[in-house]
Amino acid sequence: MRAFDYVRATDTREAVRLLAEDPAASCLAGGTTQLDLMKDGVLEPPRLIDITRLPLHGIERRGAALHVGALATMEELAADATVAARLPMVRESLLRGASVQLRNMATIGGNLLQRTRCRYFRDPTVPECNKRTPGSGCAAAQGAARMHAVLGASERCIALHASDLAVALVALDAVVHIQGPAEARTVPLTEFYLTADESPQRENVLEHAELITAVEIPLPSAAARSGYLKVRDRASYEFALASAAVLLVLEDGMIRQARVGLGGVGTKPWRAYESEHVLTGASATTATFREAADAALRDAWTVPGTAFKVPLARRTLVRELQTVSEVTA
Repeated sequence: MRAFDYVRATDTREAVRLLAEDPAASCLAGGTTQLDLMKDGVLEPPRLIDITRLPLHGIERRGAALHVGALATMEELAADATVAARLPMVRESLLRGASVQLRNMATIGGNLLQRTRCRYFRDPTVPECNKRTPGSGCAAAQGAARMHAVLGASERCIALHASDLAVALVALDAVVHIQGPAEARTVPLTEFYLTADESPQRENVLEHAELITAVEIPLPSAAARSGYLKVRDRASYEFALASAAVLLVLEDGMIRQARVGLGGVGTKPWRAYESEHVLTGASATTATFREAADAALRDAWTVPGTAFKVPLARRTLVRELQTVSEVTA
């Protein structure tokens, strides 16, 4: 790790100003991703701006939504009473997303901004990485690719977005609040991320001198049922091979509303609109669920190392739809 300057921002405006003044500076919050990338030599910011003291920590219910400060930790959000009562898929995604030690450090804003776990991206000795060096190629597409993406992927990049929480939040139509040098703006989380085939070197629409200040999570109706299923190689402290965040509103065996997010398979947290179209207005049956899963994975792009993820993701989604709807196989 190279030497760097350290400065602590006292308020949001100052943090934004410091970022604007230094195009190479980076922010430091929980540090669970940032410091790893610095140790690996992938990121070498000459200045770190500590934002941990900014007033962005609270979790508050505001009408029909939950307002979550960007510096609230994963553990704080998992322990929130409203999350437990109304957002079980969010709570489950948090509890399955990291160890308790990491959840006590990692922030919600940092989780949404975490970089890919692609082994080739994180190894600067590998020259072929379009994410690090645009135009250089994609070593993952030609190498061992078991932990890589099949949706939003192409020969340009198959790097996987590893967040569990973001999968649940895109399914819930969460919105991020962003503060820039001139003004604040809001962006739906479904529009916040960019796929690797669109822009390997850029993963989201956040500009350099902008900060995520909060996440707004709409609360589903009291009739909604939701859950999050994560399939992985071991029971804890492991990234998803496939995951599914599902929310359903059922009435007399019919699906009146459906929201589906997929993880472990996309170059961004994946909103499965095709599945929702199949599910909405249909009978809650295993046959319907299989049709919805087929629709979600229809456009998968695979290499030999990732081909197994297509049937695995299908089965994962069908299983969670069955669990949430209480429909047996």
